[in-house]
Amino acid sequence: MGYRLAELAAQVGGRVEGDPERIIEAIRPLESAGPRDLSFLKDPRYRGQAAASGAGALLVGLSLVDAVPGRDLLVADDPSWALARLLAVLHPEERRPPGVHPTAILEPGAEVDRQAHVGPYAVIGAGSRVAAGAAVLAFVAIGRDCVVGEGAVLHPHAVLYDRTEVGARSVVHSGAVLGADGFGYATHQGAHHKVPQVGRVVLEEDVEVGAGSTIDRAMLGETRIGVGTKIDNLVQVGHNVVTGRHCILCGQAGIAGSARLGNYVVLAGQSGVAGHIELGDGAQVAAKSAALASVEPRTQVAGIPAVEMRRWRRQVALLSRLEEIVRRLRAVEKKVGEER
Repeated sequence: MGYRLAELAAQVGGRVEGDPERIIEAIRPLESAGPRDLSFLKDPRYRGQAAASGAGALLVGLSLVDAVPGRDLLVADDPSWALARLLAVLHPEERRPPGVHPTAILEPGAEVDRQAHVGPYAVIGAGSRVAAGAAVLAFVAIGRDCVVGEGAVLHPHAVLYDRTEVGARSVVHSGAVLGADGFGYATHQGAHHKVPQVGRVVLEEDVEVGAGSTIDRAMLGETRIGVGTKIDNLVQVGHNVVTGRHCILCGQAGIAGSARLGNYVVLAGQSGVAGHIELGDGAQVAAKSAALASVEPRTQVAGIPAVEMRRWRRQVALLSRLEEIVRRLRAVEKKVGEER
């Protein structure tokens, strides 16, 4: 199905420069786009590729309106958001048909709304509820007394331990495990004794959990992931962690038990957060950094242990001069020794 360029612009509050009647059927990269495709230019370094592209129209931001003269343009205030919105329009995800596959196993007391989809070999434990429009895909394992909210999607081989709750429109990708035991042990007389983990995991609405990520259930109470938070692949969230709204946790980040993250916190790739500390609203931890102490709101930190970003940059600059400084210090020591 095609859309007029003017229709697409209206979808994102943008405007057209060029032919508003041009028909667009898909979004493709600059190098493979054709005359009925929309492509995008977000970085001026690629203006040469944009000029050579066979795309029928280009999505650009306000700063790049003049980058490729003579082309049909869809101009948006926020081109990244516009691209996301238009991808959903032009490449909609196929809706799974409602119904329960005959190979799925529903234990006694499990409830599946008639408008939900349950795929092959999925298992839904006793007392669990799957709401309207939710999709439980092949080989998903849902424990007892779980809740899968309206429109939520659980991809193949996702696992929900007992009492886990997944909010409306949330997405859990393949291999993710929600509600496994928190890592809690008491060492007594030289042996590690397991501390029972009797809490649960709650994902609020519009959360996304990447493939292979794990969110441990609380020892007591809840491990809770706030509304709109997005978790990348291979992220570890420890027991009793609480995140605020709209956090971003990038790949291989790790959060130790009982840490608290405010709203809009960002953890870059392979960063770590120590247990029992708090990251304020809007705090950011740089890649491969370790926040070992609490971080003030709207503060960027980096390094191990993580310190305020400007301080870390000064430390790195000094470290690069360390050999020179040591050489000069030895020369001074030698000179002083000779003078004595």
